[in-house]
Amino acid sequence: MGLQCCMGGTTLQTLKLASIPSLSSSRFIFKLASKTPTVTLGLALSRHGRTQRPSLPLIVRALSAAPAIQTAPDEKAVKLQWKAAIDFKWIRENKEAVAANIKKRNSNASLEMVLQLYDKMTNLQKEVERLRGERNVVANKMKGKLEPAERQRLIEEGKNLKEGLVTLEEDLLKLTDELQQEAQCIPNMTHPDVPIGGEDSSVIRKMVGSPRKFSFPIKDHLQLGKELDLFDFDAAAEVSGSKFYYLKNEAVMLEMGLLNWTLSEVMKKGFTPLTTPEIVRSSVVEKCGFQPRGANTQVYSIEGSDQCLIGTAEIPVGGIHMDSIVAESLLPLKYVAFSHCFRTEAGAAGTATRGLYRVHQFSKVEMFILCQPEESEFYHDELIKIEEDLFSSLGLHYKTLDMASGDLGAPAYRKFDVEAWMPGLERFGEISSASNCTDYQSRRLGIRYRPSEPSSTNSKKGKGNLPPPKFVHTLNATACAVPRMIVCLLENYQQEDGSVIIPEPLRPFMGGLEIIAPKSR
Repeated sequence: MGLQCCMGGTTLQTLKLASIPSLSSSRFIFKLASKTPTVTLGLALSRHGRTQRPSLPLIVRALSAAPAIQTAPDEKAVKLQWKAAIDFKWIRENKEAVAANIKKRNSNASLEMVLQLYDKMTNLQKEVERLRGERNVVANKMKGKLEPAERQRLIEEGKNLKEGLVTLEEDLLKLTDELQQEAQCIPNMTHPDVPIGGEDSSVIRKMVGSPRKFSFPIKDHLQLGKELDLFDFDAAAEVSGSKFYYLKNEAVMLEMGLLNWTLSEVMKKGFTPLTTPEIVRSSVVEKCGFQPRGANTQVYSIEGSDQCLIGTAEIPVGGIHMDSIVAESLLPLKYVAFSHCFRTEAGAAGTATRGLYRVHQFSKVEMFILCQPEESEFYHDELIKIEEDLFSSLGLHYKTLDMASGDLGAPAYRKFDVEAWMPGLERFGEISSASNCTDYQSRRLGIRYRPSEPSSTNSKKGKGNLPPPKFVHTLNATACAVPRMIVCLLENYQQEDGSVIIPEPLRPFMGGLEIIAPKSR
């Protein structure tokens, strides 16, 4: 399930948290002994044989950002500053393509403002360089023997130049910050095959199975959970507020079974398992393309700090290799990460969001890949295949969608969603997504690799006569979002007597349990 992404905004959504006790290290994959309430979602990735992969057009590279963290946090946890290395020259030379992309993405980015600010900045930079040159000339003249009057004149001239430079450099910093704020709103470019329009314009790539035919009245997961004593939303509402829940009895076993089964399946494909921090710096959230500010933000920010609760493990996993150069021989790097996720779900309402379908806290398994640019489309296909294989193994009726341009978050070059049939809700509901973010995130996070040989289009050498480093491409995909998987399984596997059958692949991970039966009263 995707967390919508964009840059900009003004207000912080804050969350007051008490001090959190440190957790000791553990060899176990799942560490649930936190004193804060937690919930789960799932993920999966696989390794396929290498084949020839089509390279992506260079057009996707110009709008990505490179890292530049300058200031360290003080005792009040001041927000870290960073700048995106956006290719403004490329944007100006391709402004028609960029403008068309902004329009089809329904972005609020102002290309006109970006270009105006860029022109102002370049003119001001030229003026600053001119004054610096004059100051250096004056400084060099004062090194020789001079008459007292001439020396005094040069001292005054140097003083005036210095004062003028200070003012211009301050103006340049302010202008650069303003340009960054506007330019970071520009989304990634879009894959040429992505359908144009809003969510309704998305195209079905694949349809698997058909809706199960019931010979008895269908119950939704809320009714099933109440009758089988699996959930407690009322107590959670008193303890935490709306959209929180307790899982009970077999539902706890089902969650843990889903997580362990998903993780084991994905690890078979060559993925490295991770547990991640669930509190991260706001700057890392921003570099991944998410919006920690704004009235409709999905991100919980911690009051009085520069930190946020994660909405997906994509964020801390993306930060693992931040500001580093990865050995080419290590690519692709494939991770499967378990974490709890926290989302404000601002603006979400209606019967379709009742129960477990849309909650503030949940568990998730997330897949994340870092690869060479020419391989990212290949691994995007691999990710969606892993998702489809997992859901097919559970016997779900689902469809895979190529999401339309208006439904893409800022980092996504292309996104595939999986929606499963939920009989109780009488509709398809999103259970997973897989996104190719090209180098949009890696340029912001500063994740690069050094090719063994320079490309044919760039013979430039780096340090030590080596090819210059290049930015990796990043991809992410959900393997298992626990609450929505529970919705699917309860509603699709319900029986006339009120029981629910456990799909066979999960039974070994649930102590051999085959059925959730009504409790004897």
